[in-house]
Amino acid sequence: MTNALGIDLNTEPTRSRRNHWNNQCRRHAQMTPDKPALKFMGEVTTWSELDARTHRLAAALRRRGVGFGDRILVLMLNRSEYVELVFAANLLGAIPVPVNIRMAPPEIGFIVQDSGSTMIVTESLLAPLADAVAGMTGIENVIVVGDTDSEAHLRYEELVAEDGSDLPELDVSEDTVALIMYTSGTTGKPKGAMLTHQNLQSQGATLLQALDTKTDDIGSCVAPMFHIAGLGAMTSLIYMGAQSLIHPLGAFDPNEMLDMLEAEGTTSIFLVPAQWQAVCAAQQARPRDLKLRVISWGAAPASDSVLTAMNETFPDAMNVAVFGQTEMSPVTCVLDGKDALRKIGSIGKVVPAVTARIVDPLGEDVAPGEVGEIVYRGPTMMVGYWQNPEGTAEAFRDGWFHSGDLVRQDEEGFLYVVDRAKDMIISGGENIYCSEVENVLFSHPKILEAAIIGRPHEKWGEVPVAVVVLAEGVDELTLEELEPYLNDNLARFKHPKDVVVVDELPRNAGGKVVKPTLRAAYGGKDAGLVR
Repeated sequence: MTNALGIDLNTEPTRSRRNHWNNQCRRHAQMTPDKPALKFMGEVTTWSELDARTHRLAAALRRRGVGFGDRILVLMLNRSEYVELVFAANLLGAIPVPVNIRMAPPEIGFIVQDSGSTMIVTESLLAPLADAVAGMTGIENVIVVGDTDSEAHLRYEELVAEDGSDLPELDVSEDTVALIMYTSGTTGKPKGAMLTHQNLQSQGATLLQALDTKTDDIGSCVAPMFHIAGLGAMTSLIYMGAQSLIHPLGAFDPNEMLDMLEAEGTTSIFLVPAQWQAVCAAQQARPRDLKLRVISWGAAPASDSVLTAMNETFPDAMNVAVFGQTEMSPVTCVLDGKDALRKIGSIGKVVPAVTARIVDPLGEDVAPGEVGEIVYRGPTMMVGYWQNPEGTAEAFRDGWFHSGDLVRQDEEGFLYVVDRAKDMIISGGENIYCSEVENVLFSHPKILEAAIIGRPHEKWGEVPVAVVVLAEGVDELTLEELEPYLNDNLARFKHPKDVVVVDELPRNAGGKVVKPTLRAAYGGKDAGLVR
């Protein structure tokens, strides 16, 4: 293939000019071949090993019919093979489709059919789920990492062991789609956000600056890789040739986490606020000798009490808040460590790669200090939703990507999330921002977690209801007991009109509370007492 100047795009040095993680892996394999790239469950993969394994796997996939633009469903827990599979597919110009392993077969089946995936890569534990999905969608090729008793399965390590010398060197440009990441689907059917290599490399540049990534860093990768917070967070580590310490998915144990951070010498880690709350308590109870240089959080709002605990527990670490969404690869705003205490509660400022505005429902800019929806443009912005022109047009109306996040900006340009547009409650003509009420409830000594939802009301249209998880040792909490505290901290019309106590809040893989589940359970007129 040649370009308009007659240059063969499939020869060097053209291919080496491409800025994507395959070329970065090849660079590190040549420059620092024996340096650890990945570590999982004690097993180290060096950069030279990662490069060789991904090339052999890509050749094996090509022999099984995978070509440029084909989609491969990835149904795995966090592990080194996840990264290998993504790299191998991208070498062919193919597109991995990560999927939430907690979904039911029909939900995964929808993604298979929507994406047009022709192959599933899974692991032993999830093979029955993959087989169920394959059975209902007609997929024939199922690759399994680890042991399998089924002759119908392709064995991952056998594919990696095949000869890769016949793999053609394809020119994969930066505008090629590298991933299709399906949104969480907390409202309606999930949509597949198409993220290109340019999107991901721009994300890498953002994190290089925000997290001050160094070549000798050891970054703990805790977030699920089927979530953009997992793969997206690795972009700067891959760029710099730093080590990614991959943590297994499962029940989160803060003590096990801290013990691993100490043993491995982790220098940077991203966790969601609920995890940081548990980690801070465990570290204060039994301090470990940690090398943490950067601690970061995002994916869900953090209360003032959690942020204060983070700063008090890890005073020598740079505390960085990152904010964004899948369609933006994902980070759009960063609160630098130097401002963490001074601007507590803020998501920071828009990152240099992104242009943003705060607009009203008519698309007009709001005045400073007023609440509006933040909209974006920039190189991290997805190219659209897979085979969903209507959804893409709605998201990009007026030429800007509409985030659905309501924010306000202070006099210094720092942003504060007020709510999701879909979560805002209008009661008696007054706007009630759930995050504001939740932040007040978070600070109550008897409340561990809280979520606010709306409930229909004949007079006011809608009223707020608090769904809470009680602190350890607390057996009950009544609305009457909350009233004095609420009177001191919130306007009367913002007060929850009912309190529902639950054992835990439903969350998706990214740590966000799934409010549609709460609304279905407690949002009806007869779900509880409305005073």
